[in-house]
Amino acid sequence: MAKEPNQRGRRDREEAAPEFADRLVAINRVSKTVKGGKRFGFAALVVVGDQKGRVGFGKGKAKEVPEAIRKATEQAKRQMIRVPLREGRTLHHDIEGRHGAGKVVMRTAPTGTGIIAGGPMRAVFEMLGIQDVVAKSIGSQNPYNMIRATLNGLQKEMSPRMVAQRRGKKVADILRKDEAPAAEVNAADAAEPAEA
Repeated sequence: MAKEPNQRGRRDREEAAPEFADRLVAINRVSKTVKGGKRFGFAALVVVGDQKGRVGFGKGKAKEVPEAIRKATEQAKRQMIRVPLREGRTLHHDIEGRHGAGKVVMRTAPTGTGIIAGGPMRAVFEMLGIQDVVAKSIGSQNPYNMIRATLNGLQKEMSPRMVAQRRGKKVADILRKDEAPAAEVNAADAAEPAEA
């Protein structure tokens, strides 16, 4: 009897949670050879996100396509990750991700660039809510590996706030240090023509 209120509470939380968008990335027909012949089924790969910095992927297998997609979507919702976004539209810094033979390179981009990325990676960025990014996949073209490599890279991303917290400093101190060398270079460039 004690379990019932917890289950009710969990359901309420799921309903109160933000609505997730999902994208079907790949669907495969798979077969199992048994004594009487072959049994066919379907394997689905789905990416789910709230388009505000959370994303996850899942895979599901079933005899029918809709059931496989439903299983994959449920798994994706269970294993979502949060990614800090700069201005809510792009990455804070360039990152690389790896999984198996798959390697992906993701670069931050100025406003108006759009999502420049291949199939499975594009699905991840759209579900994450990134609007401007330049990405390239190197090596494995397997959609499962590409998505895992993309998520591996996104987990490494750190916002200035996270870096400041880890170093025990203020965000302004970290940003000021990054801008200082650029200011010194500009001052040196301005001084050179005056000497000539």
